[in-house]
Amino acid sequence: MNNLRSSKLSFFMKRKGLWLLVGFLLVILGFSAIILQLVGINWAFLAFLEWGGLLLAFVLKIAMILAGVVVVVLANTDWEREMRESS
Repeated sequence: MNNLRSSKLSFFMKRKGLWLLVGFLLVILGFSAIILQLVGINWAFLAFLEWGGLLLAFVLKIAMILAGVVVVVLANTDWEREMRESS
């Protein structure tokens, strides 16, 4: 069981840069979408968010920002140290 856990951790730790990129893109796209919404412009590829109404679109953009922050925090966590301290 412990071998399986360490192999999963090494798989994700090798892709730390990719996870950071995904997290920062979510944060940047979320903030820019909210700012553009205030001006009255929308990103073309995020136009489907507007189908449910403006409030739902705003909530989903906030969720994008929060998800991006969570991904960045998890990507920067030293999981090996966390495992050593928890056992």
